[in-house]
Formats: sequence, structure tokens, C-alpha cells
Amino acid sequence: MPLTSRERVLAVLNHEIPDRVPIIIGASNATGISMPTYQKLKKVLGVESPDGFLYDWPELGTAKIDEVILERLHSDVRGVWDREPASIREKNAVREPGSPYFNSWGVGSVEGDPGTWFPAIHPMADTHSIADVESYPWPDMNDPTRVAHVRAEAQKLAQENKYAILATPWLAFPLERAFALQRMDRFMLSLGRHPDFAKALLARLTDLCKTLMGNFLRECGDNIDMIKIGDDLGMQNSLLMSPKMYREILKPFHADYLAFIRSHTRAKVFFHTDGDVYPLIPDFIEMGVDILNPIQTSAGKMSDLEGLKKQFGRNIIFCGAIDTHRVLPFGTPDEVRMEVKRIINILGRGGGYMLASVHTVMSDVSPENVLAMVDAVDELGWYS
Repeated sequence: MPLTSRERVLAVLNHEIPDRVPIIIGASNATGISMPTYQKLKKVLGVESPDGFLYDWPELGTAKIDEVILERLHSDVRGVWDREPASIREKNAVREPGSPYFNSWGVGSVEGDPGTWFPAIHPMADTHSIADVESYPWPDMNDPTRVAHVRAEAQKLAQENKYAILATPWLAFPLERAFALQRMDRFMLSLGRHPDFAKALLARLTDLCKTLMGNFLRECGDNIDMIKIGDDLGMQNSLLMSPKMYREILKPFHADYLAFIRSHTRAKVFFHTDGDVYPLIPDFIEMGVDILNPIQTSAGKMSDLEGLKKQFGRNIIFCGAIDTHRVLPFGTPDEVRMEVKRIINILGRGGGYMLASVHTVMSDVSPENVLAMVDAVDELGWYS
């Protein structure tokens, strides 16, 4: 008898072999679908429903997927998300069309192509002063409107007991907040040239992230199965920083944040980091990461799936690996199906794998390829 979706995911989280490889799609921004592709998917499937966005945040661009679509996609996981404060949402709802969007951190996004927004206004770009860290108008992480809805949504999903629950507070990752506040290239220079400033900024950001995370987890209670965090640490063929710099500067903040999370929830830690992060996987395991996402197979040694499985498969669960660089946007449905088969045969061997795309399914992916991906799992992903 087939397992329920939640039982299927829990088996993998417990390092047991499920009945089939679980599918995660639509549960977070990192496992989501962009709005243009989602609209095409609804049209292909003949589903008429209002468009909604994850986090009630249109500028993020990631669709909040209708339940009937999630079921058609065989998704085994449902998401619980926080929101930006009501004051921020209300202010942005009435701003001039096309004008910059500002989040609660003071970071501004501007519109490139219609409906596509990019962070472009970085309020700490020109400082290396610790005094400026102390005096910055930091957001209120205790604003109750950030998490007012979370308890009811988590309880509802838990009472239904059909799907695993992935909880994802947004904007709660220290390195990415530093990139947004200072601009990525400038903060990378700060790490090398102004390490005291970089550490002071990361310390303040980690404390703010912990405050939000504590409030969020308190509202979730014992109703969630996974809690998503993450900082992008890799590029196409290397790390963003040397392993030495990571371990000396950033890892202590990650370790502190992870210890805080693990002291507040029994949920498994789902860590998202793009790029070639192969050298840091032992560090992730040491810090208590349970699930590594997105396994960017187009990036350096992350393409060595056999090596990943052999070296780390007993200690960490892999989630992702379906290529969004070439296969999903440019492959045929048959090529997508063959790639799913290849990934399952390697990472899914003996359990320990949950299938997802490598980050958001962007607007260059056809709905036919989305369906080919999930239907291939439903056809080929069963364990005998």
C-alpha cells in the first residue's frame, strides 16, 4: 500500500527507504515556480484560479501554487511562510506603479523586464564603519504581523496529516542580508579588507535573524517537519570565498544560528546554498544540517553525483539536482525524463533523496517540461 506524502518524506528524513522518491515543488522560493511558467501551466491543465504570490510578495515573482495544481504535480510537501510587516505591504501596495520596492530592511528592488525585479538599492553600500552598523534603522523582528497567520496555517496542515510541512521564513539568512545591504561585490571586499566591520554586520544580522526565527518557530510549534534556511556560498566552479575564510568568519555565525534553531524545534534543518559548495559539505554536516539543497549539478564538483552519494550520503539528505541551467529550459520532455531517471538512479539509491528543481523553475521552462519532470518521478521513482 502506498505511503502518504508525509509518511514518504518522513521515511527519507529518518534515512529509511520510502515507497517512492518524494517530490518537493511549490513549498518555498527555492523550490517554486515563477509566475509566467505557472500561468502557462494552469492554462495547459485547464485550471482557472486567481494568481497569488509566495509571501504575498508580487515583486519576488514566485507563484503561490493552487492546491489542485500541487496535487497534479504530485508534490509531497506543503509550505508555511512568514510575511513582511503589514506596514511594508500596505506601503508598497499604494506606491507609484513601476517605482522601487523597498523591503523592511531598507533594500530597494527595481523593475527590469515587466514583472521582474532585482535588488539595486543597497543602503549600506558606501560604509565600512562599525558605528554605522550600530546606528542603522534595523527592522523590527518582533512585529506580530510577520507571523500572525503562521500558527493557524501550520496547525491546519498538521491536522490534515497528508503532506510533509516545510517552513520557510524569508529574508532570514545573514550572508544574503549582508549582500543585499552592501551589494555582493562590496561585502566580499569587506570580508577581505574590513573583517572587523564584516563581522560586526554579520553579528547584528544573525541576531535579527534569530529573533525572527524564534518568533516564527514558536508559532509553528511542533507542527512542522522541516525548517528551511540558507546562504548562497558557491559560484559556477568554486566557492564565493576560500574554505579558510568561511571557517574563520562566516561559519561561527552559521553554527550559532543552527544551534539556536535546533534548540527551538525538532524539525529537520533544510539548508539551501547554490553553486559548487562541495568543499563545505563536511562543515554543513558538522553544524547539524540534515538536508542539502539544491545540488546544482551544473556547478563544478556538484556534478559528481556518484562522489556526493558515496562520500556524504549516509550523513546528509540530498534535495534538488534537476538542472535548471540546460535540461529544464532547453531540453525536450523526453530529455527531462531521462535526466530524472539518471538522478534518481544515483542520488535515490538506497533512499536519502528528495527530488526538486535546482532553485526556482524560471519563466524559460515550458509547462510540458515541468509535467515531464514530476510524471517521470511518478513513473520511475518507486522503490521495489
